[in-house]
Parts: sequence; structure tokens; C-alpha cells
Amino acid sequence: MSPKLDQAPYTIDTLPYGVISTSSEPSPRCAVAIGEHAIDLAKYAKTGAFSSLESGQNFTFENIFSQPTLNTFAALPSSTRRSIRTHIQSALKDHKIPPSVLVPLKDVNPHLPMSIPGFSDFYTSLDHCKNCSGELTTANIPSNWFLAPSVYNSRVSSILPTPSTIPRPVNVSFEGGLDSKAIYGPTRKLDFELEMGLFVSKPVPYGSSLPIADVKSHIFGFVLLNDWSARDHQMFEMRPLGPFHSKGFGTSISNWIVPIEALEPFSTAPHLAQDPKPFGHLTYPDGKGALDVKLRVKLVRAGRESILSTSNLKYLYWTPYQQLTHHAASGCGMATGDLIGTGTISGSGKDSEGRMSELGCLYEAERTRTGVMPRGVGEYLQDGDEVVLEGWCEREGRVVVGFGECRGKIGPAKS
Repeated sequence: MSPKLDQAPYTIDTLPYGVISTSSEPSPRCAVAIGEHAIDLAKYAKTGAFSSLESGQNFTFENIFSQPTLNTFAALPSSTRRSIRTHIQSALKDHKIPPSVLVPLKDVNPHLPMSIPGFSDFYTSLDHCKNCSGELTTANIPSNWFLAPSVYNSRVSSILPTPSTIPRPVNVSFEGGLDSKAIYGPTRKLDFELEMGLFVSKPVPYGSSLPIADVKSHIFGFVLLNDWSARDHQMFEMRPLGPFHSKGFGTSISNWIVPIEALEPFSTAPHLAQDPKPFGHLTYPDGKGALDVKLRVKLVRAGRESILSTSNLKYLYWTPYQQLTHHAASGCGMATGDLIGTGTISGSGKDSEGRMSELGCLYEAERTRTGVMPRGVGEYLQDGDEVVLEGWCEREGRVVVGFGECRGKIGPAKS
């Protein structure tokens, strides 16, 4: 048995890291996905495959990859992680991966790939801000939004692997418009948010800052991220301190972390010009601080699948590199496994019929009066709906790097 190379989404150029278990071997351990298989890295290391990379080290890769999270591996120097990746690519090309270390992905149980000590979510898409205003202009966007990335601390306890069921949240909202009668009950406006997330690798010590020129050495990799939102609850909470329960009841991520090394060939200039020019600590040296990652949102309802939106990571006004740099600028410190959400990723593109087609959430559709849900089913998510995020990088129309899926299903409210 040998995995097919360049089989999307998990190609030889992707080689994403995850944590797997199976019914026959229930202990979670680290793995790499390739095609329709996972390479069990603990078993592979046990064959002595990485012995030359262990010389002079005070650890073994068998021990590192036998752990139930990727944190210890992620904290290794980026040069060491690159060497592991290069070795696996060479072994695949030379057909030297033993069949005994391969596990079909269809037999794998889902796990969160990292132990996550902290989660912060940004608000950095200009198109998202404009669409949410309903006026499609920058008139109501505060001036400080253009001066530094906006962010808030969110919940770690409700980060979920793919696939997961998210119970419809119950909380306080206004029965009608702002300041109308307050009611307590299940959300009537359950929404998705199309985002990506990055995991921190090398920590930033408390009291230290992070030069943006070094930011990539502190990033392990990226995942797809859906920060589920209850919009009616959010409207109740926005004054005076902003969202709380409305954003903390569930965050879904994809299970396989695409390493930063796989994404470097897709570095690009940001889609939008930053005006005014960023502060020095947010100015990326070569101007290519964005990443070209194509994104898509699908809805599965009653067995029928429809595409709700497309987008691209490069559309963000503030890039992920700027986000992580600014997060660390206060000296708060960053830990291995910290998760940074990019915030909703929206664009201004339109389809062949002139309708907005790059909306990052359903609230934008409501505010812009754009129909993205299948006809006759309401504007927001219903119990039983499943939302699927997909992401990939292309070269000449071919998928080179794939993120797989971030998938979550809405369950009924719990009493």
C-alpha cells in the first residue's frame, strides 16, 4: 500500500500535521496527512527514520510524536521542523514509507491537534465592516480601526474539532429592535463566520515583543476556523463591553494544521492598501505580508449541498502576520499552542448576476439585503444545518496545498 502523491487536499506540498486515534489503537498520537492516508509519526519514528535528526539532541521523535498533542513538536526550532518535513517528502517520493505506518483517514477519530492555552479573535476585514454597516462605506468605521488591528480575547473551552455538533445557544436578546423588551431563549439568528486560525509555535516570553521580521518563526501553521455567532444575543451584549456568550459558545476548526512552510510560496502583497501607513512595528519588510488562500462556505441541509460564499485570506486589511505581531506588542507573552483567529474574511466580489458573492457571514447578507441562503429557508441557520468551510492554494488552476474541511452541525438548544 502506498499513498497517492499530490492527491488533494492533502498533497505532498501540504503535509499537514494532526492528531489521530483509531478504534483499534485509541491512544491519540501525532500524524501527517497524505492523500487518503495518515502517516502515524510515532510508528514511523520507531523505525529509526529520524535517527540522523536526533543526533546530539536530548529527545527522540518517537517520544515527541507519541504525545496526544502537537505542542512539543511545534515548539521545536523551525529548522528542525523543516528537516522533518523535507525527510517525509523525500521518503514519499522514493516510496520509502512503510505500509505498516499508514492509516486510512476514513478510520481516524477526530481530535484537536493542539493543547490551546489561549484564543484571541480579530476583527480586521474592511469589507466585513462595510457590509455589516449595511451602507457599504467606511463612514461609520472608527478611525482607530485603521491604525491597529482590533481584537478581543475569546473562549478556549468551546473550541471544537471537525466534525462537531454545536447546540443552539440560549441567552438574552431583545424581542424586537434595540432596547425593546428583553427575552431569554434560544437564538433566532445563528450565524457562521468564515475565518482562518494560526497556531503559535515558538513562544514569546512575557514582557517581550515580537519583531514583525521574525513573526513567521513563531507560527506553526494555519487551520480553517468558524467562530459561530448568535447575532440577536450579540446585539444585546454589544453595549457596553461587546460580545460574550454570543461568541463564546462554539468555535470549530479543521483538524489538520497546514505548516507555515507549505504556505510560504503563496505569500503576496495585501489585496487592499493600508492607509494611513502602519506603525513601524506593523510594517512587514518585503511588503508580502499576506497569503493567497482561496476559501469557500457550503451549507448542507436535508442532504442537499449549496455554496453560500467564496473569499480569500489575502482580502484582510490587517494580515495574520500583523495580527500576531500586534498581539504580542503589549508584552503579554504568547504561548506555544495559542490560537489566533483572523476574524471574518469577506470580499467585495460579485457573481455573474451582480450579487455580492464574498460575504463572510449571514449577518452581512441581512445587512446588505443579499440572498445567499437557499430560497424559502430563512436568513439564518436552522437546527440540523451543517456548515462546511474549505480552503486551498492554487497554482495554474491546480490545487497545490489543501486545508480539508472545517465542519460543524447545528443541534437543538439544550434545556
